[in-house]
Amino acid sequence: MQKITTFLWFDHEAEQAAAFYTSLFAGSRIVRVQRQGGEGAVMTVEFELAGQRFLALNGGPHFTFNEAVSLYVDCESQEEVDELWGKLTADGGEESRCGWLKDRWGLSWQIVPRRLPELLNDPDPDRARRATEAMMGMQKIDLAAMEKAAAGG
Repeated sequence: MQKITTFLWFDHEAEQAAAFYTSLFAGSRIVRVQRQGGEGAVMTVEFELAGQRFLALNGGPHFTFNEAVSLYVDCESQEEVDELWGKLTADGGEESRCGWLKDRWGLSWQIVPRRLPELLNDPDPDRARRATEAMMGMQKIDLAAMEKAAAGG
């Protein structure tokens, strides 16, 4: 087990969430499902997303997710952004601003094209400002629109 593992508290959907999350990313898998009494209800699910280990607990309705913690996904392309955005907001997920969303369980994600930090930190302050202003008006990041804004179009 890695030294530090992200621990996620669910009401009673840990196994469903882990199965969904592992379906989204290559190199992901369910590692172990621990059941109460060996065959009872699911207690914890250990899983990996693209090599990063997580532990999910069915802990009941005492705690919920909020935006103070999010999972940041570095996307290689607009197509990857579009695909993940669609899947994570489906079935009750919620779009937010600037590339943030909540999935159907309320877990916050940042779905970010790799080019975004370059646009926001452009050495030309006017290009960076225009890119930032464009991003602030978006929910899902539209890289082509940001590139156009940065160029002054």
